Amino acid sequence: MKAWLFVLALLAGPACADPNGILLVAKPDLADPSFAETVVVVTRAQDGSTVGVILNRPLDQRVENYPDRVYAGGPVMREVLVALVTAGETPEDPAFQVLPHVFLTMHPRNIERLLARPGAAVRLFAGFSGWAPRQLEAEIDQGAWYALRASEPVLFRKDTAGLWGELVGQANGPRAILDP
Repeated sequence: MKAWLFVLALLAGPACADPNGILLVAKPDLADPSFAETVVVVTRAQDGSTVGVILNRPLDQRVENYPDRVYAGGPVMREVLVALVTAGETPEDPAFQVLPHVFLTMHPRNIERLLARPGAAVRLFAGFSGWAPRQLEAEIDQGAWYALRASEPVLFRKDTAGLWGELVGQANGPRAILDP
């Protein structure tokens, strides 16, 4: 129940002082191949659904004018490019706020502008992860995920190979989600 209250408070958006983004860390027994051994950063969409991207599934795919690998963001709309970015201001076109100054966007103009900005932290994803209203809450209640606070160092970590194992170790059960 405490885990659910924590997730609800983080995803409530502007009504709470806490940032919107949380990390979902797949529990070791999560059988869904789309999410087995994944770390997903999620935020609440305006319609009450939850959206996010998988942080630890790099692809061999490359994008022009972007030096890094593209990551598999999730099973939804894999043909769409999604960006996780830092920005001093809210992007001009639609974007979801994940943390203060960190946004998730699939709007092509936002992505083009951000890729052209030197020094911006940007990670690109093919597709995204999404849950209908209350679907994620049900999965958490069923014990599929650990929930941890998101942080910029984790979101933009260069080597994500051991990320899942490290965060499972940090989660160490339900009480870990209450730690800052």
